[in-house]
Amino acid sequence: MKRLTTLLLSAGLILAASTEAMSIDFKAKGEWLVGFTAGDGALVKRVKDNTGWHKHAQKNNDIFGANQRVRFQLDAVASENLSGTLFFEINSRWGVAAEGGALGADGKTVAVKNAYIDWAVPDADLKFRMGLQTIWLPNAAGGTAIMKADSAAVASSWQINENAGVGFTWFRPANDNFAGFQKGGAGPVYCQNYLDNLDLFLLTVPLTFDGVEVTPWAMYGMIGKNALDGYHAVDPGSRTYHRHPGSVANDWTGTSGGLDQTLTGRFAGFNLASDIGPTSKAYGSLFFAGLPVKLTLWDPLNVEFDFNYGYAEPMGNFRAFKRGNEEVRGSSKRQGWLAKLLVEYKLDWGVPGIFGWYASGDDGSIKNGSERMPSVSPAGCFTTFMGDMEYWDWAPNGLLADRNLSYAGTWGIGLQLRDMSFVENLKHTFRVAYWGGTNSPSMVKFMEHPWSWNDGTLYDGPYLTTHDGILEFNLVNSWQIYENFEANLELGYLVNFIDKDTWKRSWMNGESFQKQDAWKAQLIFAYRF
Repeated sequence: MKRLTTLLLSAGLILAASTEAMSIDFKAKGEWLVGFTAGDGALVKRVKDNTGWHKHAQKNNDIFGANQRVRFQLDAVASENLSGTLFFEINSRWGVAAEGGALGADGKTVAVKNAYIDWAVPDADLKFRMGLQTIWLPNAAGGTAIMKADSAAVASSWQINENAGVGFTWFRPANDNFAGFQKGGAGPVYCQNYLDNLDLFLLTVPLTFDGVEVTPWAMYGMIGKNALDGYHAVDPGSRTYHRHPGSVANDWTGTSGGLDQTLTGRFAGFNLASDIGPTSKAYGSLFFAGLPVKLTLWDPLNVEFDFNYGYAEPMGNFRAFKRGNEEVRGSSKRQGWLAKLLVEYKLDWGVPGIFGWYASGDDGSIKNGSERMPSVSPAGCFTTFMGDMEYWDWAPNGLLADRNLSYAGTWGIGLQLRDMSFVENLKHTFRVAYWGGTNSPSMVKFMEHPWSWNDGTLYDGPYLTTHDGILEFNLVNSWQIYENFEANLELGYLVNFIDKDTWKRSWMNGESFQKQDAWKAQLIFAYRF
């Protein structure tokens, strides 16, 4: 932290001294967040494991945590046609030495979130953004179910006329993260950083008319066989499969290992006999498409709907055990769709609304892959407990809420009263939503543990069958203390309607579990300038 402060001060003095000579306008903005969270996000807990019985459900995580985040953005503006942006982020969980929270610690918590240049072609309506930037796919009604992430990219946009434009973006979220393999488990490393890139090509056509916004888009991707945590690495001498670390562990995935979960038919709950095996394909194809529509022509009525489709080419098979220790070979193909809807009506005191979604789910067979829609780094945000992005999940013990919510394999319907205000500078938002599943209950027999929901390994949301359900309640209170300073109190509760008889059929190897409701309370102070 001391080194960063010194660096920023030095940079500021140099920039200030050269501002007049270079005719560059430097603009700074940022935010400070300090938050405190209590909660228990586990929907199931073990009461028996392989070491013996437990009288009560195991408690392995903290209930309370404290965190802070600082973001600082510096823009160097030469003109309306040329500028550069540098965006730092500092995250810290209080008390964690590695994150600068412990007494006397100087944790490595500083990250360069964005670093890019914006420039326009002279005498043309063609603009470019080059560098590390936030890619947020066009979406409506509940956020993007496919990708919101920081990635190195070259983005271009051309405004054809006042109603239509076109954009094209190439971005590379992952490359050179594969650690390779060693012949026979020892000796030199082979194929390190080889065929491990993920490249995505996005085409958007934003259309804007009076009260109507439509942005059809399509995205093609090519993913190297070693980009999925190196799951395809094979020792050419012994033909033995090796899985190695050095996996994708960047901000856009959220956590190491997330990529293979959201882009393939395999998911972490499987009782695996092996990870994804070798393939003769060097690269696999990805395809995504969307049609978000926003209608405000009937103001004060607001209508939004969105349709998404995703396909991930199979890149080898994996082997899984089902209950009874029978081994079954599964396909890593993943293909599915999602439809979302939001209807709101603005009143003087608030905005009542209704929202809902339906996504395809697994059909009960792993041999033909997964029927859940794939994603790269989703960010669904219909609710605050599971997926809201206004304030990131600071839960001390891995609550279900995180940015990787794609709605895959679920359906839901909800009611909300947004931005209710009865006292000056104080707003309230209340939501209630029911979540159901579209996955076949017969898939449970391939799952090792029902508590895989709790450990952060289901990267695109909870796995719900057609026998399961969750009832969610949210209350968000925002107090605008000063113009740039806000206090935000979020309360959430999940009523658990998971079908225990269904999940008893999972492969638990003599272990047992009990289900429970989940809850959280989160207080965050935010200063923005």
